[in-house]
Amino acid sequence: QVQLVESGGGSVQAGGSLRLSCVASGIAYSNYCMGWFRQAPGKEREGVATITRAGRTNYGASVKGRFTISQDNAKNTLYLQIDNLQPEDTATYYCAASRWTAPWVWQCATSRDEYTYWGQGTQVTVSS
Repeated sequence: QVQLVESGGGSVQAGGSLRLSCVASGIAYSNYCMGWFRQAPGKEREGVATITRAGRTNYGASVKGRFTISQDNAKNTLYLQIDNLQPEDTATYYCAASRWTAPWVWQCATSRDEYTYWGQGTQVTVSS
C-alpha cells in the first residue's frame, strides 16, 4: 500500500521560506515520477514541480523560480523548497506519485491526471 506523508507546512509572513517534505512508502515500481501540487480555495489543483527518479525536474507554468524540488532516494523523501513566499502561494500542498514510468522519460508531467497516489496535504498560509 502506497503512503505519502507530507510535513513542513505552516503560517509565515511574505518573504519567508518553507521546506516541505514528503516521505513515501510502499512504492514497488522500479521507476516513477513524483511531484508537488497545490490547491488554493476555490481553485483547481495545479502542478508545482515534478521530478524523475534520476533527478530531472519540471516546474509548473505558474512557478516563477522561487520553488525548488529535490529528493533523497535513500530516504524515500521528496522536498519542496519555497523561497520568498507570497500571499498567492497560500494553498494546501500535496505530494503525489505516479505509477510505473519508463526510465527514458526525460521529464515528468505536471498534470495531476498523470498521478495516482496522493498524500493528505500540508497547509501553507502566507500573510502580507
